[in-house]
Amino acid sequence: MLKTNNCIDLSNLTLGKSIILAGWVANRRDHGNLIFLDLRDQSGIAQVVIDADINEELHKMAKSIRNEWEIQISGIIRERPEGSENPPKFPTGYVEVITHDLTILNESITPPFEINDDITVDESIRLKYRYLDLRRIRMSNILALRHNVVKFIREFLNKRNFLEIETLFL
Repeated sequence: MLKTNNCIDLSNLTLGKSIILAGWVANRRDHGNLIFLDLRDQSGIAQVVIDADINEELHKMAKSIRNEWEIQISGIIRERPEGSENPPKFPTGYVEVITHDLTILNESITPPFEINDDITVDESIRLKYRYLDLRRIRMSNILALRHNVVKFIREFLNKRNFLEIETLFL
């Protein structure tokens, strides 16, 4: 089962569409029969809902999930109930995914800092745990911008018959 979409794609997809997402759990909120997971991938965050009335076994599994565990879910896109929309914080804030299947891909110990752009973390800690820092949306956006700039420059020079040469270090 491979993922079919990125989290950011939710707002552009048809309600009722079946999708598969994979990513890290950014936040888990337990409201009794409903568990909400903020699922984060390289593109953004999507809200995932696990309803005990739909699947009790899945709900029990979701109770054990912690932040930064890597999971894969399949479900159906639906509109969030009125009053629970969150578009200022997330571009996908008008929709959520009702989960029908959940797979825990990898469990994680608690990271040394919260993977969140709103949190200020000492730079030495961020550099020590660079692989975690790169999961933050801000850092992902910076890498994507750098990629696009380098790609543009390469295409520009390539169209003008420039030859890219990488010299060896002796």
